[in-house]
Amino acid sequence: MFLRSLRKKKMQKILAPVISLSVAFGLISGIAGGFAYEKLAEFPERIIERERVVEKEYIPQTTQEQKVIDVVRNVSPSVVSIVISKDVPVLEQYFTNPFQNIPGFPFQLQIPQVRQKGVEKKEVGGGSGFLVSPDGLVLTNKHVVLDQDAEYAVFTNEGKSYPAKVLAKDPFQDLAVLKIDEEQLVDSKGLFIQKPFPYAKLGNSDTLEMGQTVVVIGNALGEFRNTVSVGVISGLSRTITAAGGSNFVETIEDVIQTDAAINKGNSGGPLLNLAGEVIGINTATVLQAQSIGFAIPANKAKRGIEQVKLLGKIVYASLGVRYVLIDEKIKQERSLQVDYGALVSKGSQGEPAVVPGSAAQIALIQEGDIILELNKEKVTKENSLGKVLQKYNPGDVVAIKILREPSILTLNATLGERSE
Repeated sequence: MFLRSLRKKKMQKILAPVISLSVAFGLISGIAGGFAYEKLAEFPERIIERERVVEKEYIPQTTQEQKVIDVVRNVSPSVVSIVISKDVPVLEQYFTNPFQNIPGFPFQLQIPQVRQKGVEKKEVGGGSGFLVSPDGLVLTNKHVVLDQDAEYAVFTNEGKSYPAKVLAKDPFQDLAVLKIDEEQLVDSKGLFIQKPFPYAKLGNSDTLEMGQTVVVIGNALGEFRNTVSVGVISGLSRTITAAGGSNFVETIEDVIQTDAAINKGNSGGPLLNLAGEVIGINTATVLQAQSIGFAIPANKAKRGIEQVKLLGKIVYASLGVRYVLIDEKIKQERSLQVDYGALVSKGSQGEPAVVPGSAAQIALIQEGDIILELNKEKVTKENSLGKVLQKYNPGDVVAIKILREPSILTLNATLGERSE
């Protein structure tokens, strides 16, 4: 018994510290475990929060995608919406009884009639355009601003509105130049300063390639401002006949074809390369087709912009003839000696073949003449007389090679001026 009691006391002395240490470690482990649990409980939230932050900053997947994003970001501030407003009649309906003055007429008839009750200004159309100078020159399509009785306003990407004045319309291209006034600010000295507009840079449209990536920005459907579409150049040097409102019909040569979506309202907006340069001005689309749109080359607009700055208008050299371009089919139909050139002939409505008082009349060009060359440049279906004349200025003297059956003549003409 004594030995058992002694052993029991020794065991108690040994176990007491062990139990105490175990309890202490248990408490520490519990506290540490609870702290770790709380931190681990927060950790997934922090991971999710980090993931959410990363998602807000999109990382482009390809270099081309990055370039498209940069083009849109950099050029969008210069793209504008053009709103067309006009006074339109306000109509009201009323009722009359045409038999009210007939005594004893048994019925009360009320016949609806319509009459005008003043006018109100309404938005009647719209298009796109883009700023081409810091002082507020805006380039757009001519067919967007055809109505001389309408008022035009320009809305910027920031949502600001400016009244716009039509400075010039191009007589050959579907182009027009508008002007808006810079915003005036007051500096720290109380003086007025002009805030320059963001503007787009015009690129070189003579170096375009089939398959080249292009970006379109415009006021799609007149409602969705700065809509973006991307495609490629699918054709070059096309000739189209475009029709628009107000009986507007125009044949345009050397246009760019693209499969980038050009919707109604995109007219006048920029066609851009991946360097962010304007290489074309969107002008038309084929309604019956899928993804066939057209843009006027930027180099054709450069000339007009410079003339507006210098002259206040856009002018071209004019010869003063109406003509039909000859090809093999025309040659056979009219029994001609050549399958190229421009046959001087009356207009479709019987207009004179040679405009009275024009350079052509002064140079003694006649109806029935075939203009073969101008300054030794051959006139063909692909290189029309109008296209050749655009290389010259009013007042230039040109040598014109003519077939006047059976003879070939060379006549000199001093070119006149044509403007809108």
